[in-house]
Amino acid sequence: MNKTAAEAQILVSGLLPELASLKDVDKVLCPPFTDLWVVKDLLRDTGIGLGAQNMYWEESGAYTGEVSPAMVAEVCDYVILGHSERRQFFGETDETVNKKIKAALAHGITPIVCIGETLEENQAGQTGDVVSRQVRFGLAGLNPDEGSKLVVAYEPIWAIGTGLAATPDDANAIHKNVVRGALAEMFGANAAESIRILYGGSVKPENASGFFSQSDIDGALVGGASLNAESFIAIAQAATTNT
Repeated sequence: MNKTAAEAQILVSGLLPELASLKDVDKVLCPPFTDLWVVKDLLRDTGIGLGAQNMYWEESGAYTGEVSPAMVAEVCDYVILGHSERRQFFGETDETVNKKIKAALAHGITPIVCIGETLEENQAGQTGDVVSRQVRFGLAGLNPDEGSKLVVAYEPIWAIGTGLAATPDDANAIHKNVVRGALAEMFGANAAESIRILYGGSVKPENASGFFSQSDIDGALVGGASLNAESFIAIAQAATTNT
């Protein structure tokens, strides 16, 4: 929940010259709903994708304050679903995330599905169980073709906005053994290998290359650093040097 439409215009205008020139990495910006049309106009013909930060699963109706899949699809190619803050503050569950994923896919929107454990779960050695459960329940009922259209983002909740980050090796182990392992059980090894798994949680220019150099970290879901043009550009540049 950052940036008015006027502020978003300034930020994106500062990002565009460098981001648009980076050809070997996919870039997606996900501003608040009120900024989407402004940013869409700025991104026209740049090759940079646009995503929403959330979405409801119903087509229409008496759901005041919610935004439908058709409304998102009119503007965006991507939508973030199940972000930890949505789970923490707004009561989202694996089951409601599952409904949203299916609705997004039905409208041709690529879901960026967020999963991750709390500090307490991490310290109790429950990371594998929690993350694999979120994958299995969140993606339940999807076939391999649908699964291959997803992007998954592993974001340990204890690392979001705290300045703490999982080590590249530890994050990669979760991506490879837990997340991709669960995806392989659900959709098969070939589909699992094709699904991009992003890391999120205090990704900064200083640590981005360490994450991107890992075998099973396919990109980053960038939070606070995306609010600064120079920082976000530096992270995107780090991604291009590790493709």
